[in-house]
Amino acid sequence: MNQPLLQDLNEGVLAITFNNPEKKNAFNTVAWLALAEALNAARTNDAVSVVVLTGAGKDFSAGQDLSDTTGKDDAGLRPFNYLEKALLEFDKPLLMCANGVAVGGGATMLFHADIVYVGENLRFKLPFASLGIAPELGSTYLLPANIGAQQAADILFSAEFLNTDQVVEAGIAAKKFSDDVLLEKTLEKASAIAQQAPNTLREIKRCLKLAQRSGIEAAYQAESEAMDRLAGGPENIEAMTAFMEKRAPDFIKLNKSSS
Repeated sequence: MNQPLLQDLNEGVLAITFNNPEKKNAFNTVAWLALAEALNAARTNDAVSVVVLTGAGKDFSAGQDLSDTTGKDDAGLRPFNYLEKALLEFDKPLLMCANGVAVGGGATMLFHADIVYVGENLRFKLPFASLGIAPELGSTYLLPANIGAQQAADILFSAEFLNTDQVVEAGIAAKKFSDDVLLEKTLEKASAIAQQAPNTLREIKRCLKLAQRSGIEAAYQAESEAMDRLAGGPENIEAMTAFMEKRAPDFIKLNKSSS
């Protein structure tokens, strides 16, 4: 079985690679927890100045592995909740480079990056409205905070794919590059940042993120409560059934039959 993550530390830059290319780097329980652990370890490792997140193969991440039905643990937390906490507490520059598919958690994760670069063939999607579940990773706060309320509502309500140019124009990513140089360009930027004074970098990030913290924490709470109400409900079941049957979910028919 593949390791869920690959890690490579080079002159202050830690590259963390999601290592499930056969499933477009979808995250199961083990992978969510491994990424949270890796970020927590990087935060306390003085040899790490900057972290870069990337995906093995042609994709960043397809988000949650739908074959993993793990629910809450004894602490009342879902696997991705541990990543939420790790992202909130991570106080060093965090860069992400996304190519191929960035869907669900593989898309909302990008909102926590300080800098996002994307490949020319990116397909970005927040599919929650079409899956009958709530958004996560604080996306309901971070997306409108980053790109504005109307654009955020458009993206979240429609659950449509966005291409590279749309993602850059919206302000979700800083720059686009061809897929073959995307990681190289991201590592170059990370290496340049790693040359700066490390304690100063952390103080700059603290100042940049301080005003957002209460909003992110409130979004975590609201999203978790919404997930409790929706997960396993009629709309979520219809969405999962439609996914297995390779058809579009029919929420209109569902709501008529329940009225």
